[in-house]
Amino acid sequence: MVSLTELSNALGPLLVFHSGRRQPSRQLTGVHVSELEDPTPYLEGGELLLTTGMPLVRNDAAAGEYVARLRDKGILALGLGLGPWLEEVPLPVAEACAAAGVELLTVPDGVPFQNISRAYWRLSARSSQADLMSSLGTQTALAQAAMRPDATTAVVRGLAQALGGWAAYLPADSGPSTFWPASAEGYIPPLRAETLRLNRAGTHSAATFEIHGQAVVEYSIGTSGRIHGFLAVGPGRTLTAADRQVILTVCTLLALKARQREVVSGATATLGAAVAKLVLHGHTEAARILAADVGLQELPGRVRVLGLTVRAGENPGLLIRAASALVPDAGLPPLPDYSAAGLLRHEEESALYLVLPAHEVPAAGQEPGAAASSPAAAHPHLAGALSEPVPLGEAASVMPAVRRALRQAPPGSLVGTGSDSNSRAREWVTLLQGYPRADLVGTVTEYLRHRGHWENASRSLGVHRNSLRHRISLASSLLGVDLDDPDVFAPLWMELRHYER
Repeated sequence: MVSLTELSNALGPLLVFHSGRRQPSRQLTGVHVSELEDPTPYLEGGELLLTTGMPLVRNDAAAGEYVARLRDKGILALGLGLGPWLEEVPLPVAEACAAAGVELLTVPDGVPFQNISRAYWRLSARSSQADLMSSLGTQTALAQAAMRPDATTAVVRGLAQALGGWAAYLPADSGPSTFWPASAEGYIPPLRAETLRLNRAGTHSAATFEIHGQAVVEYSIGTSGRIHGFLAVGPGRTLTAADRQVILTVCTLLALKARQREVVSGATATLGAAVAKLVLHGHTEAARILAADVGLQELPGRVRVLGLTVRAGENPGLLIRAASALVPDAGLPPLPDYSAAGLLRHEEESALYLVLPAHEVPAAGQEPGAAASSPAAAHPHLAGALSEPVPLGEAASVMPAVRRALRQAPPGSLVGTGSDSNSRAREWVTLLQGYPRADLVGTVTEYLRHRGHWENASRSLGVHRNSLRHRISLASSLLGVDLDDPDVFAPLWMELRHYER
């Protein structure tokens, strides 16, 4: 962009401010020549209009009306060519320009208007070339920043510095925002609210709105029709074409990084789901081997199992974040604001099950760390069931209790499973009682009574050994436990003895 002051400085005595002093720098959009009484239909606003004064010589009223039309169109400056029509600037014209805020300049007699236009376009070309070189340098620096481990932070900071304002990136899953400088933090809450409104309205292109009296431009960041997040910019100056090109470059870089994270996250989630399924079905050693082979984190020694209700098409990441808003029953800790990344999760039968390290869930009565706003309002049906801490190898044994508690949990609540040894044993006996095709209670009782001795147990029951094996297999599958595990058969045997009485 070329300012009026720059053009006057370049032309020297050929274009002079009528006031005799340099005015504050104001950007020109062009130079136009017209002798029409009303040239505004051919103008866009922001131009320097050159005229020999033909429309101004009729009377004082005509001069005032002419300048008023220029003001209403947003014309930046009026240049009077002195010569045949006007030997000097008429006082009514000078007064009208001063009142309208239109800069007034003079072009000496004999100076072609073409010289003014050429000077403007020469300066404009030089400015555009400088902007282009600066833009290319900025884009190169941003591309290099995108290769760093903290790519999003580096790119957002680089953009804010290039524009002389602030910038922020807000993930679409309501994850933590990235912004620069630190003073921009105050813009984040209203920015989230505005972004949510635009997202609900389906506005997935650029949008402009105002926050705290400042104009904000927001761009959606997406690939293949999916929105990953939003880039918001509060520029410290009027955006140029080169600035917009830099912003588009940043949008492309953020979209590429989001896609890379999505691919890595998808692969990690798939592998994690396989590990979680093994853990929750009692194959702990196989889960450890798989986790080590695919480079997942070492499995914790003690865990809790968290069950969440889920509906078809819901985003598991948003669902997990929303769980922090569930209201826990008495004696249960509130859930932290979990990120879906790295969590072992397994989905089945309209439920999502997570294997959580026991130390990451606060003790009852403790508050979790400050959590970001969770999208709980988008999941009014959400409910959760949380087990007590158990050794990793016993995660499968608490699954029946978690399933049943989850089915009974009211929306918006987090319920416990009461999964101490006695309550788990009572749940197991209830499940065995409910099996309709065989007497699994009697079968398991005799099996445990004879300490797993097939011949003695089958003789006591009066069934063939193979039939006994089949029933015990059914019971183990139904309960999700190994009946030969001492931590299982001891409380189960005591509960069965109680049931016999």
